[in-house]
Amino acid sequence: MHLLTSWDADPVRAFKEFVFTTAFAETGRRPRADGTLRLLSAESAKIYIFMFNNVASWIMEQGLTFSTVSQADLLRFIGRTVKGKRVLNSKIAYRYLRLLERCYEHLEVTPNPAQQAILGIDRAHLARDEAGRSLSEDQLERFLAALPADAPRRRRSTPFDGWKRRRDRAMQVVIALAGLRVSEAIGLLLPEVGRQAAIDGSIVLTITPDEKHDTSHEHEVTLLREGADELLPWLKEREAMAIPGQLVFPANLTGARMTRKTVYMQMRATFGRAGMDLARSGGRTLRNTFARRQLDNGAKAEELKDVLGLALERSAADYKLTRVRPDPEE
Repeated sequence: MHLLTSWDADPVRAFKEFVFTTAFAETGRRPRADGTLRLLSAESAKIYIFMFNNVASWIMEQGLTFSTVSQADLLRFIGRTVKGKRVLNSKIAYRYLRLLERCYEHLEVTPNPAQQAILGIDRAHLARDEAGRSLSEDQLERFLAALPADAPRRRRSTPFDGWKRRRDRAMQVVIALAGLRVSEAIGLLLPEVGRQAAIDGSIVLTITPDEKHDTSHEHEVTLLREGADELLPWLKEREAMAIPGQLVFPANLTGARMTRKTVYMQMRATFGRAGMDLARSGGRTLRNTFARRQLDNGAKAEELKDVLGLALERSAADYKLTRVRPDPEE
């Protein structure tokens, strides 16, 4: 009880002391691959402290203390409006409640008011907010810089050692710079890749529904030189290895199809090497980033529909994309 009393007396100070500890890391339930705890970076701690200060200020304004806040109070906090508009969207509201849930869990408060409040969030809104996540230009550069590295040639016992790393690297570049769905990248066929590079070094990909998800629509998209410089060498290596079949990115030497799970795991590893712990560190985020860049370059809804292979123009018009900074590690 003494610990809870100190949080009532000076919640901001108590949280600052808590956020840098292993106790806070334990509430995150996200160990590294080796089983050790994932401690916060200074940047993530700064974001969390900012968020907690907002909550603490509101609690004080309401004449409450940290120990007397209820589920209903927290729902009022996240549901605040200004001129009829919500102050917090569902995604940010969830992050606030998740942060408070960790605090109350640490303090062994039962029932946990933040945990109860999480059940009251509009998860449909949350899903829409998450669907709009994209990378900033800086984040995209960090992602590309963190792509799977090639093994030094002097360490190869055969010329093709490490070919899967080069395959994964080329695939992730194509997803990021051509806006392909993961299913489209997995099912990309050799005849769909334009072999002759344009004057600016770009190539055109002609995406068809063949070997892809049934929601894919035929469309053409230009892969910029940065992407072509990764894809074309991989295609030459694939040809030299005499891998059978038509898949650009085969799973193995027999030409089998890759699984979505494998691709997602590889992309998450790249996000991890880039120092980004985004909640949606996958193909959707990269596709959103491509769309956001198209919009920044002046693309209209009809043009965006065409390059993304969307069925309806309104789907492109409703493509709400936002630049985001890396999420703090949860």
